[in-house]
Amino acid sequence: MDPIFHLLPDAPKPVTPYSHAVEAGPFVFVTGQLATDPDDDSVPIPQGIEAQTRKVMDNLARVLRGCDMSFANVVFARIYLTDFNRDYAPMNAIFSSHFTDGRRPGRTTVGVTALARGGIVEIDLIAFRP
Repeated sequence: MDPIFHLLPDAPKPVTPYSHAVEAGPFVFVTGQLATDPDDDSVPIPQGIEAQTRKVMDNLARVLRGCDMSFANVVFARIYLTDFNRDYAPMNAIFSSHFTDGRRPGRTTVGVTALARGGIVEIDLIAFRP
């Protein structure tokens, strides 16, 4: 079965040439999302880790919904932070609120020097379609 490449109208406009998600077998690979506005790409991204994390999670939810999935399908996440020590705890509180105990995805969180569009957090996901 060939991969399915999703470019979704309800998700944020890609900042570079990519698909919002790619399905390969039972797995859906969701491209890293920033805190961009899905309805108006010219709107500046919000300030602060809490506001950016909420927006990133909303953008990820839009992509998952566009693939007929939800956070319940997520099996792995990668999180990128430009200021790891400052932002890890507040980001983690918001991120973890989207998952139930006993069904938390595997995860890697790394500190990076910079992200596109001046973002301070970016998150990508791997979801499983049973």
